[in-house]
Amino acid sequence: MATINIRRDVTDPFYRYKMERLQSKIEGKGNGIKTVIVNLSSVAQSLARPSAYVIKYFGFELGAQTNTNPADDRWIINGAHDASKLQDYLDGFISKFVLCKKCKNPETEVNIKDGHIILDCKACGQQSVVDLRLKLSSFILKNQPKKGKKDKATKKAERRARKEAGAKEEDDSQNGGSPGDSASDHVDEGDVELEANSDDELTRQINEGAREIEVEDAKEVQWSIDTSEEAIKARAMDLPDDLKRALVIDDDEEGEGGSSDYDLFGKWILVTAAEKGGVDKLDNVEIYLKAQALGVEKKHRTLTVLAQTLFDENIVKQIEKRAGMIKKMITSERHEKAFLGGTERFVGKEKPELIPQVSAILLKYYENDLITEEVLKAWGSKASKKYVDIKTSKSVRKSAEKFMEWLNTAESDEEESDEE
Repeated sequence: MATINIRRDVTDPFYRYKMERLQSKIEGKGNGIKTVIVNLSSVAQSLARPSAYVIKYFGFELGAQTNTNPADDRWIINGAHDASKLQDYLDGFISKFVLCKKCKNPETEVNIKDGHIILDCKACGQQSVVDLRLKLSSFILKNQPKKGKKDKATKKAERRARKEAGAKEEDDSQNGGSPGDSASDHVDEGDVELEANSDDELTRQINEGAREIEVEDAKEVQWSIDTSEEAIKARAMDLPDDLKRALVIDDDEEGEGGSSDYDLFGKWILVTAAEKGGVDKLDNVEIYLKAQALGVEKKHRTLTVLAQTLFDENIVKQIEKRAGMIKKMITSERHEKAFLGGTERFVGKEKPELIPQVSAILLKYYENDLITEEVLKAWGSKASKKYVDIKTSKSVRKSAEKFMEWLNTAESDEEESDEE
């Protein structure tokens, strides 16, 4: 089925946020006539909102009765309503209950706090308040998303968005393009709508950073710090012993760039962090641009490097700050597994005092949508000697039991509620 941009005012064909066009079917006649929205569940998943919110919004706007919890996935509005008309109403729903009020991207989550509906944007970090005077607001307050566990629509939509973005970036790479290559990136420097035309806030910052570097290069600026590979390796040798980490990278497969690029990237993070006074002083955009300069920003093994170098003993508190940048680099299950492997190495070998915190670390990964349920469950079910020795691997998973138990229990509870 053909897809359209979630924001229909954006004409860029490479706009990353897509959804199916609404498909409706009119059934019955006379007083019993009704409209069935055939693909409402799919559309709702793309918007990361429960289908009940969308159908109820249509009901309020049309002044018609709707069913908000059909057992057969048949979403019905009383009366005859054209699909194009419903699509126009859907634009209103998206504007009011999906898009971030700052960056206008649909990467938002619905949170309820102190009687207010908050749209928490995962792209730029903005928290927008939904107008409580809207009719649907009362329905949302009475039918709040479950705490501690996202509904299936949210998880599937975010997973799909990441995979679509990864597929697009891979196509761009094969065609000689860059991650930012699209019609929306070619804006005049005086265009004040840059944020709205960007894929997300991090992309905007990365593009700005790249332009600044190009300007500096054009002026032939003499760098005060030698950033050559030899210089970075030399400075790495002077690091304190606790920062001289031996990076473990999966080198089983060829064609993803030399391991020296990953080693150089990891050493650069450690060296720069030491020079700046700690990993917390490193900027996300700076890290991404360095990976991009080395040509490894899309590679799954880069996630192994990040997990081993980007955190210290305060990892649980640091994850959320890094989540946006890490999420941009994770575009497949392979990336997720590499990130977990690097984490296992970091915790198991570099910082064994953090092993008791594995459950807390995994919870943060899960809450920030860095690792999916499927990958976490597969990882937790079997120890591996790929990144650490088998004894250490078992210790790490033993510490993760509390989280894995919560994950399985929460999933079971969700499935039971879906069956009722």
